Amino acid sequence: MTRRSTGTRLRAKARWWPLAAGLALTLTWSFPAGAEDPADAGLAAALDRVLADDRLSGAAAGVVVGDAETGRILYEHRPGDRLMPASNAKLATSAAAMELLGPGHRFRTDVLTDGRRRGPVLHGDLYLRGTGDPTMLAEDYGRLAAEVAASGIRRVTGRLVADDTRFDDRRLGRSWAADDESAYYSAQVSPLTVAPDTDYDAGTVRVRAVPGENPGDRPEVTLTPPNDYVTVDVRGTTVAEGGPDTLSIEREHGGNTIVVDGDIPVGADPTVSWTSVWEPTGYAAAVFADALADHGVRVSGGTLLGRAAPRGAEAVAEHRSMPLRELLLPFMKLSNNNHAEVLTKAIGHKTSGRGTWSAGLSAVTGYLESEGLDTGTLRQVDGSGLSRMNLMPAGQLARLLASVRDEPWFGQWYDSLPVACERDRMVGGTLRSRMCGTPAAGNVRAKTGSLTGASSLSGYVTGADGREMFFSVVLNNHLASSVKGIEDAVAVTLASHGGREGDGGNGAERAAPRSAPPGTPPADLECSWAKPRGC
Repeated sequence: MTRRSTGTRLRAKARWWPLAAGLALTLTWSFPAGAEDPADAGLAAALDRVLADDRLSGAAAGVVVGDAETGRILYEHRPGDRLMPASNAKLATSAAAMELLGPGHRFRTDVLTDGRRRGPVLHGDLYLRGTGDPTMLAEDYGRLAAEVAASGIRRVTGRLVADDTRFDDRRLGRSWAADDESAYYSAQVSPLTVAPDTDYDAGTVRVRAVPGENPGDRPEVTLTPPNDYVTVDVRGTTVAEGGPDTLSIEREHGGNTIVVDGDIPVGADPTVSWTSVWEPTGYAAAVFADALADHGVRVSGGTLLGRAAPRGAEAVAEHRSMPLRELLLPFMKLSNNNHAEVLTKAIGHKTSGRGTWSAGLSAVTGYLESEGLDTGTLRQVDGSGLSRMNLMPAGQLARLLASVRDEPWFGQWYDSLPVACERDRMVGGTLRSRMCGTPAAGNVRAKTGSLTGASSLSGYVTGADGREMFFSVVLNNHLASSVKGIEDAVAVTLASHGGREGDGGNGAERAAPRSAPPGTPPADLECSWAKPRGC
């Protein structure tokens, strides 16, 4: 995608200011004055037909489409309505992180001590200090432990101290749903954490239950990574082959007992859950303590959480994460909520010395204002969009999409957006099963979003005539189980626009998925909510 020069960018921003002021007052769609191309009027009619879908009866819809090169608005429907953006909030968080932390930002995890060494014995405490790395795996803690052992330390007379003071001690975001507590997408936020695999769902443990050999046997359960920090309470039963599969995996409130309950038939596929832990700092410390023991380093004094390493402490080992420009891929492609919150607190620490949601969100707001957004028309209370208190008009999301095209890091950010109907999870991401067999397949790059009664899709598409467009679709208060097909119909209409059919024809009909890649989750679900089914 072509980026304009800085001078053009400034002119485009100036052109946007009157529009931004007008968006908040617009209550119904109106085709923008001065649109000379009759085909654009046909586009408006086609999009009106898409939004007349019965699934939106009584619901709220904000839709904005613009020309990516000129910034001119081609279509708008209630662009100023304040709606829940769901995971479209990650567009603001990720763009601010690229600007304020920088594409090369890396998280550090250090092992330090202020004790005295006498031969293989360290007289004092060993500190594990985190700065928020959501990509730390058990093997990374293993490498840190190996470095400690390689330094000659074999026994620590003091304690293993987990220093998670880079951020505050608020683990859960504002108004996050209590019934999501054990879900991987609602994992607690800490500067020290563990991810079970390279999807990097930090603060979770992968729980896998397989049926026993015979009816009446208990299911066999394994944890990744193996650890004693969580306790598994197996209450489930293996039933006869062909019986109902009702097995569930859920962590009990306020602790780390994971209950496996229900029935699983002989020969059934495993039941797999990525389950959040209670207090990820303790989880990280436990995994690191096991790694130390495996490498022959014995800690005599137990583990202490939440104390800062003293100034002047000597570094014994360190680990640095991948740079932010690479972290964007699992973050945005798989819509990782924990990554968004870690980045928000990291932004707060970078800009004000306070690793809090309030400090980070204040800096995000400042960045959005610098891009010309009217932040008085929106509310952002977390980085991921998980909170139902977030409100963002489609017009402001569209403004952000138009403005960031001139950032030096835009290409890397653009590449992190999911691509419609691309099977590779780190390309297609949460769009990998959508818009297959349509002109939008392999064309649309956009961020998805889903909450109960809230759905969104915002990004970029190239029309049949080669014109690049940005678009934002935010749908709220619908009773239909899914309105993803309506979002897809908007995107397909745009992808078809400018061709021989003019307005793209029946976008709703053409958006019906055909030949979706095998093994992908249903297109009407948010892929990130259906993790065990392939996303």
